[in-house]
Amino acid sequence: MTVALNLAGRGLGAVWPNPTVGCVLVADGCVVGRGWTQPGGRPHAEAEALRRAAGLSRGATAYVSLEPCAHHGETPPCADALIAAGVRRVVVAAEDPDPRVQGLGIARLRDAGIEVIEGICKEPAVALNAGFIKRVAQGRPLFTLKTATSLDGRIATGSGQSQWITGEAARLRGHGLRADHDAVMVGIGTALADDPTLDCRLPGMASRSPLRIVVDSHLRLPLDSKLAQSPTSWVVTLAGGDKGPLVERGLEIIEVDANSDGMVDLDAAAQALGKRGLTRVLVEGGARLNASLLRENLIDRLVWFRNPRMIGGDGLPAAAGFGIEGLDKAPAFRRLSVEQVGDDVMETYERIS
Repeated sequence: MTVALNLAGRGLGAVWPNPTVGCVLVADGCVVGRGWTQPGGRPHAEAEALRRAAGLSRGATAYVSLEPCAHHGETPPCADALIAAGVRRVVVAAEDPDPRVQGLGIARLRDAGIEVIEGICKEPAVALNAGFIKRVAQGRPLFTLKTATSLDGRIATGSGQSQWITGEAARLRGHGLRADHDAVMVGIGTALADDPTLDCRLPGMASRSPLRIVVDSHLRLPLDSKLAQSPTSWVVTLAGGDKGPLVERGLEIIEVDANSDGMVDLDAAAQALGKRGLTRVLVEGGARLNASLLRENLIDRLVWFRNPRMIGGDGLPAAAGFGIEGLDKAPAFRRLSVEQVGDDVMETYERIS
């Protein structure tokens, strides 16, 4: 099952709106087939593993990181494929929360006389597909805030200089994060100040670049900006305004309601992204967008790269003020890991309240 989970990880960022799944077929003590959800979500992991097994799956045990699907979509049910292939036993890490599948795939396998074992490596399996699960349960993607700061939490000096606070190794890890997210999101302030490309620049991984999303309430994104020239950019904005030039460039425009401040309502934006199938969004600032997402309790995970230097109080903070007056109201996170990355430290957290 650990191998199946590792295979499933290959699909992160490339299979939305589907979950990412891994499957390993074992017969007579030998692995006869391996598969994972392919780019675009098809074929599914089980079908890919059966194809690679080339007829050696009869009597085999299938280790699957998520319950095999039981509904007809753009592909036939994976539960039926396993039955037809003569698999004897299926070991499932976690149940699929999709109402079209939830428990039905396992039931179909058992009705066919196949032994099913559930819950093996359930916790890492659920964590792997946390974005998919959140979209099913709450209608929105999982948001991970990634930031790179000095020891005192500054993302730039008082003059605005930010390149480079962290070292090359940390920047490469940041590109790796882009590769396993469906989209990377910034606010219009960052888009105007940095003119970023937001792509994945790891060698050989340009094809794993995510969608680019700009939160731009009043359509200030310049037509000659790198993001406006990318055919995979989405702009989240308020209704009204002249969207024609950006639409002509091929950008998708997502209109949402305004909040009480007259800016994009981020809860509404999150739901709109979920409806379009996104499961994992990497947030790369700036300070105002970070603050707004934290205030609305939309940040689910943090990846914090910290460099061992001090900038001081006149530097730009990772998050602007967002109106917290009491500690009991502050978003709280649990630290999951700490890792040395070159001269920097990478800490990961998940939200607990």
